[in-house]
Amino acid sequence: MSTLFNYKFCKTLLPISTSLHKLISFSSISSVHYLLRNLTMGVISITQEFSSSVAPARMFKALVLDSHNLIPKLVPHSIKSIEFVEGDGCVGSIKQTNFPEGSHFKFLKHKIDALDAANHYCKYTLIEGDVLGTNVESIVYEVKFEASGSGCVCKSTSHYHAKEGIELKEEDIKAGKDKAMGMYKLVEDYLVANPDVYA
Repeated sequence: MSTLFNYKFCKTLLPISTSLHKLISFSSISSVHYLLRNLTMGVISITQEFSSSVAPARMFKALVLDSHNLIPKLVPHSIKSIEFVEGDGCVGSIKQTNFPEGSHFKFLKHKIDALDAANHYCKYTLIEGDVLGTNVESIVYEVKFEASGSGCVCKSTSHYHAKEGIELKEEDIKAGKDKAMGMYKLVEDYLVANPDVYA
């Protein structure tokens, strides 16, 4: 998730616990920007961008290609496991994120729509899980890591598709996008502390 989390921390990329989220500081991220790019009756699209001191290839491997192995190790109290239920990580594969007993959610499923390792780009869709709630039909994520000096810039766009008859508001999705940024920061800190991982 080749694999993705919900995330993305995919997220998102891969939701994280409230307590963990409160511990995460964005102060070491060079820049974080939120942009409401498109708002319609049925879809809200949010673009998030941040700069990292970590090279794009390492961030892509950690957050996309090997996230099913790395993320549960980083947040074992929030994510029990991530496994492929269809495919092996290629386009069309579906992977399931399982949450520990007692969590607010049981599981979620992502489908990999596009994967370009050479250009550090991926696209995937959150297709199932109680994390979607009663208003959201699906969420389509597009993530790209671009080189910037010795580090990179991560651009992530999330397209929230409302269920029929529902009008989404930006505040309805704020928690999800904040948790996604928290996961990016958590992975960045891990890679900085372990420079040989995914090198």
